Amino acid sequence: MMRLGIFATVHGAEPEGLVALARFLERLAADPSLAEGFGVFIYPLCNPTGFEDGTRTARTGLDLNREFWRNSEQPEVRFLESEIRTHAFDGIVTLHSDDTSDGLYGFVRGAVLSEYLLEPALREANRYLPRNRRPVIDGFAAREGIIQQGYPGMLQSEPGSLREPFEITLETPQKAPLDRQVSSLVGALETILLEYRRLQAVAQHI
Repeated sequence: MMRLGIFATVHGAEPEGLVALARFLERLAADPSLAEGFGVFIYPLCNPTGFEDGTRTARTGLDLNREFWRNSEQPEVRFLESEIRTHAFDGIVTLHSDDTSDGLYGFVRGAVLSEYLLEPALREANRYLPRNRRPVIDGFAAREGIIQQGYPGMLQSEPGSLREPFEITLETPQKAPLDRQVSSLVGALETILLEYRRLQAVAQHI
């Protein structure tokens, strides 16, 4: 069984991912076949104090998405690092919203994953919201809304681990209507499940 970890609200002022995960769970409950072959682990509220305060940072003033695998003392980070180690995920997906972007985009690790996972996910999400096609997004070089770099300390698998999962961060334009952001994220998540299952099936026949 493929283990997938999905994380949201690492930034407390970005509740869109939390709402999308609630909708995604409703979809899985209505049609369990969507997640056939997966063990799906959901972490909808990774920054509870920031969510309560309506702030990007935790109540300590620290941006939790710059604290991972840096010997952080933040309890939220330590807990999530433990979960990532314990479950040895095959895939990690993190949901964010960006109040400076006018369209969808995503971070990914690996060129193959860009083509076979993130690209179709963004294409599905594009049914609800436009894609950010600027050559530079959030300070990173981008191609068709896909960024292959990332911030130090962002939520990801443990550096140097023997088993490296696929890692995708989805970003919606936060100023867009909430229902469109939620629909785009749910559609992207379902597409990632479908496409990764196809990739695994192809790999087994090579």
